[in-house]
Amino acid sequence: MRLDLDNLPHDTVLLQRLVRDMADLVEHRDEEIGRLQQIIKQLQRAQYGRRSERLDPGQLALALEELDADIAEIVEARPAPVVAEPSVARRKPLPAHLEREERLLDIEGEGCAACGGVLHPIGESVSEMLDWVPARLRVIRICRPKYACRQCETVAQAPAPERVIAGGLATPALLSHVLISKYCDHLPLYRQSQMFARQGVELERSTLAGWVGGACWWLDALHERLAQNVLRSDHLFADDTPIPVLDPGRRRTKTGRLWVYARDQRGWGGADPPAAIYFYEPDRRAERPKAHIRDYRGTLHVDGYAGFEQLTAGGEIVLAACWAHTRRKFYEIAQGDGSPIAAEAVRRIAELYAVEAKARGLAPAERLALRRAMAGPLVAGLKQWLEAQLPRIPQSGKLAEAIRYALVRWTGLTRFLDDGCVELDTNPVERAIRPIALGRKNHLFAGSDRGARRWATVASLVETAKLNKVEPYAWIADVLQRMVDGHPANRIDELLPWNWKAENAVNS
Repeated sequence: MRLDLDNLPHDTVLLQRLVRDMADLVEHRDEEIGRLQQIIKQLQRAQYGRRSERLDPGQLALALEELDADIAEIVEARPAPVVAEPSVARRKPLPAHLEREERLLDIEGEGCAACGGVLHPIGESVSEMLDWVPARLRVIRICRPKYACRQCETVAQAPAPERVIAGGLATPALLSHVLISKYCDHLPLYRQSQMFARQGVELERSTLAGWVGGACWWLDALHERLAQNVLRSDHLFADDTPIPVLDPGRRRTKTGRLWVYARDQRGWGGADPPAAIYFYEPDRRAERPKAHIRDYRGTLHVDGYAGFEQLTAGGEIVLAACWAHTRRKFYEIAQGDGSPIAAEAVRRIAELYAVEAKARGLAPAERLALRRAMAGPLVAGLKQWLEAQLPRIPQSGKLAEAIRYALVRWTGLTRFLDDGCVELDTNPVERAIRPIALGRKNHLFAGSDRGARRWATVASLVETAKLNKVEPYAWIADVLQRMVDGHPANRIDELLPWNWKAENAVNS
């Protein structure tokens, strides 16, 4: 509802009635907004409450989206005066790289509407709106003229271009779109098929699946090279996450694992770019990580999985344990039964993270000196306190289990006091696992072991691209085009996302 302040009625009774109606409407809308905002606060508390009380993150996001839309609709319906100039926007300016379409809104005539005088320009008001151009399919027609020689009857014609999928219709750009939609935006292929059908193009799910398999055949070499690059680092984060895989022989799904190795040196200003590499395995046996990193030398940040301990047998690998996992055990106990000992442990661990916040971004030597000066005494005091509390509590309880969990891993937990490049937790690899969890809820399962390996391949490329602020669609489309055009195998390093980004920055 909009009111034109320049054309208000002159009838006093009508004006009074209008004001009363506006007051009632505003009061009702404010009450409704207040109610919805209270619901939002409750949902946000649910996100950070006890684990048993938390909402699924996807459900929470959907609920917040709907509530925000409700509030926007109510606000839009409030009475507002018509003003000559739009209010100054406080939002961030729209990105400069976006295409811009100029639309001129000019007055009619060149004379002044008030006195008839000649108008002269004194400036202009410029505002911007964000528009959407729907994605569209197009057909690229490749014409190859034929020429014949009258003397020798030879026929000349340019060779047909190589295609990513032999005999297939899809260009590298379309294949990249399908891959990114499935593995980055978590749109299953049957939904993509429905979206294409709405544009009048019938592409069966089986056809899209064939495209995915063909594209991944080209990308496997890049995945292998990325793995070599990541695993030659001397500080890595490791973890695994379950994924359901269809098992036709038993007419149900089995539980496979994606093993993830992440590199993130941003905390201490390391030279190597961030990256994440995924490997699919059908189980969680300790032989799996041992095979993945058989040539690795350095520090491995890990959680409490006992299989990682076998990696240290040769002495080339040392483990850095995770303070976040340690804290989580005490936190759950403190939230569950209000244990003062567990609450005190959480408070003491929080002091370590407060020191770490000050150390973040410093060079390794400076970081180590700060940790030893400020965190060292805290760690020593925490160990002494835990050892004193353990004999005083029931040995079969969860609290005793949490204390023993920490003490058994104390060497790994205190690794950060010996090496300025070591982090307090495994959060970088935990963040790399989150997209897999979203994929599980949307894909439901991988169709086969080979499908799970394709998932690992594309997930590695997409997550590494995002870590390096490279737009995954444009990168994979260009990589596929270069590969099909004959990019030399001995120069595949040029296609890694950080090198590709640097090259495109120079050329742009």
